[in-house]
Amino acid sequence: MSESNDLSKSVIFPIGEKLESNNFIGTVWLNMLTPFGTACPIGNVTFEPGCRNSWHIHAGGQILLVTGGRGYYQEEGKSAQELHPGDVVQIHG
Repeated sequence: MSESNDLSKSVIFPIGEKLESNNFIGTVWLNMLTPFGTACPIGNVTFEPGCRNSWHIHAGGQILLVTGGRGYYQEEGKSAQELHPGDVVQIHG
């Protein structure tokens, strides 16, 4: 990765508030970038190392823009894929 593409020491969006949700095991922060209830909600979600998601869906779909760290994404019935900064995942609802 070239130095100009290294996001590991930068912050693109503020981390937001600690999120209390049964969908996560571990600490998660949420900063909504658009108002709740908008047709196209956009949020910056930050996960502590080792955090896990429960299986869940977003009725309208979801787009993951990975801005830092490393993690995994898995669709039901498919193998998990490792995510890195710069990855984009389009999830259909």
